[in-house]
Formats: sequence, C-alpha cells, structure tokens
Amino acid sequence: MEDCIFCRIARGEIPCHKICEDENFLTFLDANPFTKGHVLVIPKKHIRWVWDANDEEYVNYMLSVKNVAELLKKTFNTDCVQQLIIGMEVPHAHIHLFPRTKDDGFTEFPKKPLDPKPSEFEMHQIAKGIIKNIE
Repeated sequence: MEDCIFCRIARGEIPCHKICEDENFLTFLDANPFTKGHVLVIPKKHIRWVWDANDEEYVNYMLSVKNVAELLKKTFNTDCVQQLIIGMEVPHAHIHLFPRTKDDGFTEFPKKPLDPKPSEFEMHQIAKGIIKNIE
C-alpha cells in the first residue's frame, strides 16, 4: 500500500531508529516506547494481519521475532521480553517486543508509553546499544 506508514518506513521514505533488517523483515524502535528497547518487527511486504501471512512467511516472521527477542535479552541483561501482537492503529502486520526488568516500574504489562518520552538522542543511544550486540 502506497500510503501505509510501515510500508513507507520499510522503503526508507520515513526515518526510523533501525535495529536490523533482512530482505523480508525490519526491526526498529517504537516511536512511542513503553519500555527502553521497545521495538516493532514488521514484514517489509504489506500484510494486513500477522495471520494473513502464508505458512512460510509466518514461520520466518516468528523466527525473526525470536532472534530479535534474543538480541534484546542480551542487550538489556534480562530473561524477559514480552511480545504483543495487535494491529488496529496501523493496518500493517507488526509485533511489539518489550524488554522487561524487575525494576522497570510496570505491572505485568506496560499500559502507557514512557513519560517523559525518550529524546531523539536517547533513542539513538538505545538503538546503538542494541545494534552493537548483533552477531
């Protein structure tokens, strides 16, 4: 879809704090993070719902998400990375990953974005910290 914001991000038309990508998937920091290191993993191909992916795409998507979760675990020194699959706000499949720590101040699941929102510099530093752990 030409006007889909995630398609435009995947094509490089809209800047993002990119963490990693391959030919099929892109991971970037959420612009309104609920935790430090909150990322979105999206297919580069426009797919409306995660469940609309064919079987091969779905398996590859989940493997990509798993790899990113492992990267977040290493970066934030935690064994807890929560996953949320929702999609009403943007009509493009996306999976949220939230690194969690015991002292992050949230209940079982973060219910609102960080306040104050990290600055562009802080977002850049978070992305840089995650990227350095890519093997």
